[in-house]
Amino acid sequence: MKRILAIDYGTKRTGLAVTDTSQIIASGLTTVETSQLLVFLDNYLAKEPLECLVIGDPKNLDNTPALISAAISQFIKKLKTKHPGILIYSIDERFTSKMAFQAMIDGGVKKKDRRNKATIDMVSAAIILQSFMEMKKTGNLPAPV
Repeated sequence: MKRILAIDYGTKRTGLAVTDTSQIIASGLTTVETSQLLVFLDNYLAKEPLECLVIGDPKNLDNTPALISAAISQFIKKLKTKHPGILIYSIDERFTSKMAFQAMIDGGVKKKDRRNKATIDMVSAAIILQSFMEMKKTGNLPAPV
């Protein structure tokens, strides 16, 4: 089976998570500077075939798009142009940063390490990916973008 890669897109940093080849476990992969994200993905896709990409879709509490949504849409357009054969899904990512922070506390991560925003972004990507995998398991996937 091919892996699934999740992206927690940010203005400065982007967290990435990936499944194992059996698509059972979602693990944080890395955090990259957003300006280098397309280059990183080009290199990753050259080495590792993916079933699909999952990108977090940030929304406000009233379900309206967050400010960063326009930048994410532009990124998705560039990604589709460079890699037209890959499926891209967008799923709601509300509260993933808070969930990531709590997961780090529950997992015994030291206070100093919890302040590292790059780690929070990577764990957020893993939460987005885990949510997607649960949707996939129940057959409740959104349409690709």
